[in-house]
Amino acid sequence: MPPEIAITTSAFGADVVRPKGQAAWLDLIAATGASHVEIRAELFDGEPDFDALRAAIAAAGLGCVYSVPLELWPAAGATLSPHLPKALEEARRLGADTLKVSLGHYRPAADLTALATLLAGAGPQLLVENDQTVQGGRLEPLRAFIQAARAAQLPVGLTFDVGNWRWQNEDPLQAARLLGPDVRYLHCKAVRRRAGGLHAVPPEAADLLAWQGLMGYFPAGLRRAIEFPLMGADLLAEARRQVATLRTFDSPQEMRRHG
Repeated sequence: MPPEIAITTSAFGADVVRPKGQAAWLDLIAATGASHVEIRAELFDGEPDFDALRAAIAAAGLGCVYSVPLELWPAAGATLSPHLPKALEEARRLGADTLKVSLGHYRPAADLTALATLLAGAGPQLLVENDQTVQGGRLEPLRAFIQAARAAQLPVGLTFDVGNWRWQNEDPLQAARLLGPDVRYLHCKAVRRRAGGLHAVPPEAADLLAWQGLMGYFPAGLRRAIEFPLMGADLLAEARRQVATLRTFDSPQEMRRHG
């Protein structure tokens, strides 16, 4: 069975998406053959109508992932973020099966009791992503957290962003080896250095080949997302092409066609 593909609304450009609203992109996303939309909290312009957005997502025939720029531990030595309950409730109102957040300033001695209490009810699944920060984008803190979460039998997993490791000079292959069994969602973007900084870009054949080398460390059928810019004169055709690529890039036969 082919893997589920999500498209992040940010892939269409924050400056374009924010004034139009994220619901404006749902029909296009559905037309690409993607199964899910990733709604981004940072792209809401004003107070969102979660119930209306949920209805629009359902009408488009899409599943939903909800991404919130929230650090579980907002400061070193701090307790769990007080904003997590609100994010979980928003995800439920959206009908999202997944809430994606960042780790923040986790320390191995952190008390996970509050997190366990919040996750004791029904969904969504909580996934922690390697972001681009020093505190949340390095391998060892993420590894320490997921090991502690497993020991405490918490229903959490990881979002593995293949591009974000570059911001902290971490090796994606090493990260895949050590974190792979706990990864539940793959964020896909290639990264290039331009104008003195790192930027997300669409993948080329070499990127797809590198990603293919990671896949054996992850659970089979892993959901994956487009988080690189989608653009072009025929936006739908380009988005359809990239969805098809993400669905099959871990197939050696497909890789030979791209090569």
